Amino acid sequence: MVSERNLSKKVCVIGAGPAGLVAARELRREGHEVVVIEQKHDVGGQWLYDSKVEEENPLGKNQFLKVHSSIYASLRLISPREIMGFTDFPFGGKKGRDMRRFPGHNELLLYLQDFCDTFGLREYIRFNTRVENVEMLDYPVLDKEHLKWVVKSKAEKEVEEVYDAVVVATGHYSQPRLPAIKGMDAWRRKQMHSHIYRVPDPFKNEVVVVVGSSLSGQDISMELVNVANEIYLSSKSLDVSQGLSKVIAKYDNLHLRPQIESLHEDGKVIFNDGSWIIADTIIYCTGYSYSFPFLDTKGIVRIDDDRVGPLYEHTFPPSLAPSLSFIGIPRKLIGFPFFESQAIWIAQLLSGKRSLPSWDDMMQSIKEFYDSRDAAGIPKHYTHDICEFEYCDKYADYIGFPHLEEWRKVLCISALVNAESNLETYRESYEQDEEMLQVAYSSTHFTQQGPQDSTL
Repeated sequence: MVSERNLSKKVCVIGAGPAGLVAARELRREGHEVVVIEQKHDVGGQWLYDSKVEEENPLGKNQFLKVHSSIYASLRLISPREIMGFTDFPFGGKKGRDMRRFPGHNELLLYLQDFCDTFGLREYIRFNTRVENVEMLDYPVLDKEHLKWVVKSKAEKEVEEVYDAVVVATGHYSQPRLPAIKGMDAWRRKQMHSHIYRVPDPFKNEVVVVVGSSLSGQDISMELVNVANEIYLSSKSLDVSQGLSKVIAKYDNLHLRPQIESLHEDGKVIFNDGSWIIADTIIYCTGYSYSFPFLDTKGIVRIDDDRVGPLYEHTFPPSLAPSLSFIGIPRKLIGFPFFESQAIWIAQLLSGKRSLPSWDDMMQSIKEFYDSRDAAGIPKHYTHDICEFEYCDKYADYIGFPHLEEWRKVLCISALVNAESNLETYRESYEQDEEMLQVAYSSTHFTQQGPQDSTL
């Protein structure tokens, strides 16, 4: 439902990464008073590279992590730059910077800094400030329309403030997700999660086991072949992509192994097929879990095996919305435009322009979604893995947001297919995309702000 009301709310946005920045912009555009709280010294969130990882627990077992970013020094984007930009702020190449289609991580940080400065967002951000606690004021509140939130944050001193609404935009690539392996706690050699991997040098002449063959596991294994003696890539399935098979065949010191059966104090690693090795280091490239250690909803919003819920459309807890919302929970979609659509919906709900369905209808929608995932045999911890453009378009329809352009979809799929076949070269070789790139760069997305430097 749409109305002409235009209420101004005091809103706290937690995090100044991509989701937090676009939330701040859309909230300001809708007339709200915005405070963004960011624990680091600059914007960027995950894309603000942090080389100082020595004080972090190597397996990420601290409740409040000291290191937020999981970016390693050599990381390059896995998606082409042209599909990533916000709808009215294209991620084009700029002369004097990294002009590649799949640039290094710092180029995306510069894009986010440009976005922040172009829209004058920096003045609303409190840097070097950690959110310690977020809870409801005067709980229980029978009328959620009058629900307010107490936010405790700390820079030099602790501050407690009351807000009409809180938007959680803290990302989901920081809290390590670890496997349960027999003997893991007793193993005395080096174990670490890829969250704190930065450069290959510390692993020179070592025997390294990399657990997990998804994106970071592949990247880190390929980087280690030049410094480590042997790398054993432990994978759930030995039926790996053609691209990874090519890489393993190319390097004599890179070996594919099944999952680990057990670890032993003397450094022995036994795999499920009975083979074993003596390793110096184990790197767990096993993904990340959702974590909101600052958030107290009295059990209304819970994390159960990486299912954050209940959330209507992965954004709104029915009992607390719209005063509490989450941006950036869904994974495996084209992120920035989706974050933008989430931010617009939240801003318009808070101003009274739009309204959510009834509590019953939202809860029924969530139940139907969970049931559909269960029926499809999708494990609970993949609840927020979307993997479909149609969902982004359906979400956009709630607010009249434009659907993803066809060229974004085609170029996204092309990069994924190319990486499956040519893991080492897909970022440099993409002749099949030339025609669609011409379509992209002549579209209104790239021409709306005048000519852009491009990689064409």
